[in-house]
Amino acid sequence: MKETPLDVDRTYVEFVDPGGADDDEQQVFRCDLTWLTSSWTCVFGSGCKGIYADRPDDGCCTLGAHFTEQSDVDNVTRAVALLTPETWQLHPDAQTDGWTEEEDGDTKTRVVDGACIFLNRKGFAGGYGCAFHHEAARQGVAFHTLKPEVCWQLPLRRTYRQVERPDGSEYLETTIGEYDRRGWGPGGHDLDWYCSGNPEAHVGAVPVFRGSEGELRDLMGDAAYELLARHCEAHLELVAAARGTAAGRRLLPLLVHPATLKAEQKAERRAARRG
Repeated sequence: MKETPLDVDRTYVEFVDPGGADDDEQQVFRCDLTWLTSSWTCVFGSGCKGIYADRPDDGCCTLGAHFTEQSDVDNVTRAVALLTPETWQLHPDAQTDGWTEEEDGDTKTRVVDGACIFLNRKGFAGGYGCAFHHEAARQGVAFHTLKPEVCWQLPLRRTYRQVERPDGSEYLETTIGEYDRRGWGPGGHDLDWYCSGNPEAHVGAVPVFRGSEGELRDLMGDAAYELLARHCEAHLELVAAARGTAAGRRLLPLLVHPATLKAEQKAERRAARRG
C-alpha cells in the first residue's frame, strides 16, 4: 500500500515532567498522541519489505547502527559477550575483524555482506533477525535492553528544544513522536519502503504507547510514562466518541494516524468481501 504523507494533522499533549526534581521543573514533554495511539507495529519477517528493494529481508538493518554515546557502546559490548556462534551467525567475522567500524567519524556496527553484522540471515539455525532480539528472548529480558539505542527507539523519536517563555525563563521541551523518513536525514527520502507511514504496518493489536511501553519508560521515566498513558487513554476515548457521529468522524484525520485509518478501511473492505 502507498505510504501516507509525511505532513499530517496531529494532536499533541504537553505536560511538565512529573518525575523532575522539586527544584527543577524545566522539562516539558510534548507528545504526539496521533502517533502514540496509532496501530503501528513492527512487521519484520511478516510483511516488512526492507528499506531497500534489493535487500527485502534486512528490514531496517541494512545500514548498521550508529551509537549515540559511550554508554550505548558499553551496553552493546556487554550484550555482545552473551552471544555465541550458535546464536550469532557472524560471530566468526567479529572475532576476526571486530564488530564496529567508523563512518564519517562516528562509531557504528559493522556492515558485512550488505547488512548489519548482528543480523542473522534467513536459514540460520539460531534464528533469523537481530541476534540481540533473539538473545533477549532467551534471557527473558526486554528486547530493547540489549540493542543499540537507535535500533530500539525506531520508530519512536525523541528530540529536544530549548524554549524561552515571555518572561525570559526557559525550559527544555522534549518531544516524543514518530520517526518518519526525515529522521534518517536527507537519505531517508531515498528509502524504497518505510514502515511508520505505511498502512501495511498499522496492524498492531495494541496502540504504540502500549506496545512500546518499555522503550517509552526508558525515554521518559516511569512517572512521565504513566501520565502519558492516561493522556493516550483519554485520547482513545475521544476517538471512540468521534467515530459515533458524522461531525465527529470529520475529526478522525486529526485524531487518528492516517495510516491507521487506511489499514482499518482495508480490513473493513476485506471483511465485507468475506461477508
